[in-house]
Amino acid sequence: MIETERLILRPWKDADRAPFVAMSADPAVMATLGGVLSAEAAQAYVDGAAKRLAVFGFCRWAVERREDGAFVGAVGLAPIHPSLPMPAGFEMGWRLTREAWGHGYATEAARAAIEDGFQRGGLTEIFAFTSRPNLRSQAMMERAGLTRAPTLDFDHPALAQDHPMRAHLVWMARR
Repeated sequence: MIETERLILRPWKDADRAPFVAMSADPAVMATLGGVLSAEAAQAYVDGAAKRLAVFGFCRWAVERREDGAFVGAVGLAPIHPSLPMPAGFEMGWRLTREAWGHGYATEAARAAIEDGFQRGGLTEIFAFTSRPNLRSQAMMERAGLTRAPTLDFDHPALAQDHPMRAHLVWMARR
């Protein structure tokens, strides 16, 4: 578990499943994340986070707001998928409920998860990437302390050549 001034990043609870499924079905939330997820795919995401926590000691944590315990999303580290033309390692990722946007929660949680990955996880590099049109995520990566790594930019292999989100830009943090 990781605590910040306003947030708690923690292992997933069964009570997180319904709000995560709802968030993952929101077209606005999922617009730059490959589209909405089915309930089954969202459940698999939660199950995968629990498995990664058991293996690595960190994951994409469930994030709750300290003041009221509200579920606000998922933020944390996951292994970079081997299909991506990236170095082996871990990527920072985030997904917040629409109601949580604009409060700085993603930045606050990402900073804490990066620090945890370096300190407790012993990582030396952490990556983050997003599509070229996703300016909000690019700005958040900068605020979270990641630095552009243009030599690692890539075209996402799962997206068609003419897909507007095919080109991906990479940021990284080093310990």
